[in-house]
Amino acid sequence: MADFYQNGIVTTLHNLNSRSTEALEAELLRFSQKRPMALILPSLFSELEGPALTHIVDELTHVPYLSEIVIGLDRADEEQYRHAQKFFDRLPQHHRILWNDGPRLKAIDEELQALDLAPKELGKGRNVWYCMGYILASNKAESVALHDCDIITYNRDLLARLIYPVANPQFNYEFCKGYYARVADGKINGRVSRLLVTPLLRALKRTLGDNEYIEFMDSFRYPLAGEFSFRRDVLNDIRIPSDWGLEIGVLSEMHRNYSHNRLCQADIAETYDHKHQDLSLNNEQGGLSKMSIDITKALFRKLATQGVSFSNEMFRSIKATYFRIALDFIETYHNDAVMNGLSLDIHSEEKAVEMFASNIMKAGQHFLENPMETPFIPSWNRVTSAMPDILDRLLEAVELDTEEFRG
Repeated sequence: MADFYQNGIVTTLHNLNSRSTEALEAELLRFSQKRPMALILPSLFSELEGPALTHIVDELTHVPYLSEIVIGLDRADEEQYRHAQKFFDRLPQHHRILWNDGPRLKAIDEELQALDLAPKELGKGRNVWYCMGYILASNKAESVALHDCDIITYNRDLLARLIYPVANPQFNYEFCKGYYARVADGKINGRVSRLLVTPLLRALKRTLGDNEYIEFMDSFRYPLAGEFSFRRDVLNDIRIPSDWGLEIGVLSEMHRNYSHNRLCQADIAETYDHKHQDLSLNNEQGGLSKMSIDITKALFRKLATQGVSFSNEMFRSIKATYFRIALDFIETYHNDAVMNGLSLDIHSEEKAVEMFASNIMKAGQHFLENPMETPFIPSWNRVTSAMPDILDRLLEAVELDTEEFRG
């Protein structure tokens, strides 16, 4: 059972009473009369072939309060798209699949590319962005949740707790970030959050001094969680990164667009496990190595927009400060693991910290050498201003794909 402590400047909604899923869903069903709800599932086709997504869909068939489920499907040819239609067909809710590799959506993407308004790289950020556009186009939901498709420990209580803060008409939250303990198979997981993000934020606080944005980011118990929910109007103005900085970028946009009392985080699962990325010690273009560089650049970019002036000397100070703080955290996590009967490999933890420290310098150097780099995808407000009929065309393309290839 969680404590009730409020840390930082963002409201934390705890799991204090192990409330039943049925009780939560009964309330959500009542809320749905005023605030219809939707779910976004960004998926790779390969995830349809694993046990995690099959179980997720099984759980979702019992969810009574959703008006719509939007699935973004990446890396699928025509045969695989047809298979996906059958795979998700057991969902009783209204649902649509965005076939991102299909000719209709690729044609729309090419038009947006010509106007320099489309995502510049493939990945989860691009998938989520098009799903957000479809939510705006379909106009079926007021409150929207998003979670990954590789959650091994999934149950529908996670979704109920995730969407509740933005679905309850008596709450004024525009955005909710999910958090949980990354513990599974007798180990503490979540290395990038534990060993990079938290110690890096503390190092930035120490080197830069008091900074309200850093305090905001450090308020989140699991800033890299892929689960969040939001009110529909959030989608118009948000500019999200297309790289691994997605989760940090979303939090940064919430910080820019809304006051703190409109944002919260919620404890959504007692245990959580999903597909793990390789550390990729010798490949900065893959795995946790690329993730750490993208995340670090996202933090540097945000601070630069606030007037922070970076230099090679400052990055060296940040790296050295980070390294000492991160090593101290390893001892903390090790003791926490031992007391709870869990295992933690100090050697592999220190190897990760050494790589992250090196990647802080690489991210800083890339930032200095590419000051005009803008990996953010334009907001849908900007896109609809340049192409007023884009949402109607997106909706029509998805409907035509559904009619042509379903069944």
